Formats: sequence, structure tokens, C-alpha cells
Amino acid sequence: MPTVNIVLMEPQIPQNTGNVARTCAVTGARLHLVGPMGFTIDDKKLKRAGLDYWDQLDITYYQSRDAFFAANHGPCYYFTSKGPRRHTDVRYPDGAFLVFGREDAGLPEELLAANPNTCVRMPMRRGERCLNLSNAVAVGVYEVLRQWDFEGLETCGQLTKYEWK
Repeated sequence: MPTVNIVLMEPQIPQNTGNVARTCAVTGARLHLVGPMGFTIDDKKLKRAGLDYWDQLDITYYQSRDAFFAANHGPCYYFTSKGPRRHTDVRYPDGAFLVFGREDAGLPEELLAANPNTCVRMPMRRGERCLNLSNAVAVGVYEVLRQWDFEGLETCGQLTKYEWK
């Protein structure tokens, strides 16, 4: 199965990170948490949002952005409202890193300025700031999986007959 990597740079809200962890567990995406974070990893809200999926995660923690980039060398796609291309206009290769910023500030401007060709955006109404972090990650990871024809994933079950009553 190809690998997609989800990177959260300095996440601040434990519930969002827990929801992202759950999305990663059910899709097989690897999760990378880059500090400093706005909560501790044993936060009850984080654990509750991730439910009982924590043992199914491939998760790595980094103290800083520099530590993350020193350890990883795959193609990175920076999700930002300032991206010149839509997230659906990019062909994501195996091993791609989808990078998301803080809920309150997004990704650092210097990171975006240094990587203009790999900054992508999700279309939304003019004047709106952004999607919720966990929703944005879900949209991003499922676009990658759609492009890969959901390789390695099965359906939860299909109805063979459904009757309205």
C-alpha cells in the first residue's frame, strides 16, 4: 500500500489532533506531530477524540520544525489558504507529506515563501479564513487516496438490499 504522511505543525487544539489521529488510523496514513504543541500528548481531550484508535497509529513526534525536516526527505505539500493551486490539481506521489499549520495561525510565512510551487489551497467562499484542521486533513488525505484509487483500503460493508419503511 502506498504511504501518505500527515504532518501537523504546532497543533493547538487536542480535539482536532485526536480527530486527525482517527482519520490517519482508518486510512493508514502516517501521522507526524511537530512541536511545540498547545497540549500534552496525554491530554484527556486528545485521547477521547482519537477514541480507541491510538494503538493503530503510525505516529512520530518531533520537538521542532527543524527536527522534522532533518528526519524526513519526501515531497511536501503545504496546505494554506494562500496556495496558488487547488489541492485537487496536484498529483501526489507515494510518500507525500501533507503539511498543515496551527489552527490559529496556519503555516509560517517563511515556509510558504520558500516553497511556493508546493503550496496548495482548498476552495472556499471568499472572506472565510479556513476549514477546521481535522476537516481539512480529511479532505486532503481522501483526495490523495482517491487519486490512488483507494489502494489497500476496503469498504466498511455494502448494503445488498435496503428497504425504506
